[in-house]
Amino acid sequence: MPSCVLAYSGGLDTSVLVGWLIEEGYEVHAVYVDLGQPCEDRQALIDKALKIGAKTARIIDVKEECARDFAVPMIQWQAKYEGIYLLGTSIARPIISKKCLEVAKEVGATVFVHGATGKGNDQCRFQLAAEALDPTVKIMAPWRMEKFRNRFPGRSEMIAFCEERNIPVKASKSKPYSSDENCFHISYEAGKLEDLSINGVELVDFGMGVSPQEAPDKVENIVIGFEAGVPVSLNGEKLTPYEMIHHLNIIGGRNGIGRIDMIENRFVGMKSRGVYESPGMTILYDAHRQMESLCVDRDLTHLRDRLAPEVAEMIYYGFWYHAKMDALLAFIKDMQKHVTGEVGLQLYKGNIMINSRKSPYSLYDEGIATMEGSDAYNQTDAEGFIRIMGLPGRVQAKVTPRI
Repeated sequence: MPSCVLAYSGGLDTSVLVGWLIEEGYEVHAVYVDLGQPCEDRQALIDKALKIGAKTARIIDVKEECARDFAVPMIQWQAKYEGIYLLGTSIARPIISKKCLEVAKEVGATVFVHGATGKGNDQCRFQLAAEALDPTVKIMAPWRMEKFRNRFPGRSEMIAFCEERNIPVKASKSKPYSSDENCFHISYEAGKLEDLSINGVELVDFGMGVSPQEAPDKVENIVIGFEAGVPVSLNGEKLTPYEMIHHLNIIGGRNGIGRIDMIENRFVGMKSRGVYESPGMTILYDAHRQMESLCVDRDLTHLRDRLAPEVAEMIYYGFWYHAKMDALLAFIKDMQKHVTGEVGLQLYKGNIMINSRKSPYSLYDEGIATMEGSDAYNQTDAEGFIRIMGLPGRVQAKVTPRI
């Protein structure tokens, strides 16, 4: 009997896949990669995989590794796909692929199986990561197989499959949208969300917090500390990167932080609609940006900002294990060496407002910036500076007058 490793989330798709792969004659080793999913009963999911018939099912805890080595550099890059999406699903795929391949080597499995559809981005992320780690790996993506699609043309058939076999799943015929969760966010798509006339944030049963309208009518103040661009403390308490995200999810969630509804351009070329909630990450992106504004000079910040959309695209598309990404990660680590200090924030009904900033590496000089009298900056110097900067424009105006 051939064996395979299945990237198993316990959701609708991968629950069906356990049963289908067994029917196809495979010995299934289900791997649940624990990324701090906030709303899941891990043991129940493992028990479900074994009950369906998996040969083995295991949990691999990567919460700290993923937060430290994957999410923190992403925050430092201020990487947001198309200016809004915080890449919570995207950043988890490279480490899931890595852990599944490690299990495959351990159990002697010859095939790596994932439940991503042939329409989505995750198929690219899983496969590009796996092949970059092991060029000899065999990838099975059932949604890209005609045999599987004939059996399960859509999600309704998968739900019926689970109902017939008493396989518990969260998706239902009334709410068939797909969700993916980890400590960074929860995403929602498909089902009624495919109708753009429907308000997505009103339709979805969010799992990480309340709406801004339901949040307390009171400001909550927090202070986040950074060392070399890494968030290390919350309100004076030392925390690991994962602990930081976990605590901020709770704080941000109760204040209605981090919900978005967007149309995005998938790597495969189509537009799709996704609803996301990322309370902790939304706060960290803002806090980190505020810290940087104090400690990093203009040209270096602007260079990073020009490159950030490309980094976001690489993460979104699945090119984490790539030579260019290695170089970009080395760049951002060097850039962050002086991003140290504390940022005070006010949270109120979905809003994040700056309260304070301080750093031993602050580049802010009050004596220079003040609008009051000061000898630290000679305003007369600006005359020559502006004349030099304006020289090309003046020459051009003589040749091609605009008025």
